[in-house]
Amino acid sequence: MAQNRTGNRKDQGDFAHGSIGKNILRLAIPLMMAQIINMLYNIVDRIYLGHIEGEGRLALTGVGVAFPLITITTAFTNMFGHGGAPHFAMDRGKGDDESAARIMGNSCAMMILSSFVIMAAILLFKKPILYLFGASDVTYEYANSYITVYVLGTTFAMLSLGMNNFINSQGFGTVGMLSVAIGAVANIILDPVFIFALDMGVVGAALATVLSQFVSAVWVMRFLIGKKVPVRLQLSKMKLNGTILKRIVSLGFTPFIMSATTGFVQALYNKSLQTYGGDIYVTAMTVTTSIREMMQMGMQGMTRGAGPVISYNYGAGLRDRTRAAIRFMGTFAVIYTAVVWVIIWVFPNALLAIFNDDPELMEIGPAVVRLFFSMQVPMALQAVGQNTFLSLGMAKFGTFFSLLRKIAIVTPLILILPHFFTVPVYGVVAAEPVSDVLGGLACFTTMYFTVYRKLKTGEPLGFSKKKTAQA
Repeated sequence: MAQNRTGNRKDQGDFAHGSIGKNILRLAIPLMMAQIINMLYNIVDRIYLGHIEGEGRLALTGVGVAFPLITITTAFTNMFGHGGAPHFAMDRGKGDDESAARIMGNSCAMMILSSFVIMAAILLFKKPILYLFGASDVTYEYANSYITVYVLGTTFAMLSLGMNNFINSQGFGTVGMLSVAIGAVANIILDPVFIFALDMGVVGAALATVLSQFVSAVWVMRFLIGKKVPVRLQLSKMKLNGTILKRIVSLGFTPFIMSATTGFVQALYNKSLQTYGGDIYVTAMTVTTSIREMMQMGMQGMTRGAGPVISYNYGAGLRDRTRAAIRFMGTFAVIYTAVVWVIIWVFPNALLAIFNDDPELMEIGPAVVRLFFSMQVPMALQAVGQNTFLSLGMAKFGTFFSLLRKIAIVTPLILILPHFFTVPVYGVVAAEPVSDVLGGLACFTTMYFTVYRKLKTGEPLGFSKKKTAQA
């Protein structure tokens, strides 16, 4: 039995023993702190840029136009980081550390290789892409300046974010938090120096981010090759293997699609709002998506903290503990999102002012924010469902529901709904809450019947009705 194989394992990443809630919180609390820090890492540029005297709103909008490109870059990081980490955790749960080491090595190698391809592609095609993503002749200058410098740090960004998954998967949640904190603190310090003291504007913001990502990447890689981790990153394990890459990509395709389609939808929002409302509504969407990053940090920390616990216990054949981990994650996500919804609905002006207090933005912004977030609680259900599918290696389910919400639902709604609203921009924004309800309920319901209930009965997961013995 897999349980016997794990019975003598008392290392930091053994999640087969003790309270499920405590195991998850041991990872989730540092990860929540890491998400807070990572949130600052990601949006501190926008906060500083939005307060540049005389051109803050345009600088903020330019970064918002460039942001879908950054999100798409993150998609490749997630493919190899989130794609490799669950398999890494499951193989460790089975007692196969050799296989786990090769998974980590191949994930690292692919992050390095893909970063250079992404860097070259963005530098070659940035102008048509930025205009396609919603830039105007006024905001293109800011978007171009930011992305040209930012993309030079692609390798550092991918390693710092992607390889941190393998620190967390071995139970070192606090170290994973510090990995993010080091870069975030550096960015918070360097941003005002480069943006204001050296008067470098958006170029300074991008340069500060690149240098911060470099520092974070060095920290992550040094820890993973050190002696504290049970499974170390070794050069000999980085030789690419087709079978291992197939495992990583087959599972990583889901988080890749989730991030890539998010970038696509961000770009479509920007372009549609530019068409119907101009730069001011692109600014409003930039701030709205920044608020979403701030408000989702707790839920993301919980789902990521639960992921290794779900993967490990399922790999060890402990189905009841797997169910308990899913239940704990889901309960927290719904309660947390409900509290966040109340905060957003009551204090939209205060949240907008964090980024920019331009009178025109403060006039149109609250309605955009409230409409965009009106159905965030059902969206929490999608996060729970997709993270469960991902943690159990059921990549096709996660991919399907990401495509369903963002491509099959929200994309046509962005194009269609403006024609049914007196103010077309509200039709564009309304696409989000409608897709939250439809996509969230569909994903969670499917997860409940194909995973959660079957973990109790011993049936194989998925749509098969055939009974089987407990793994």
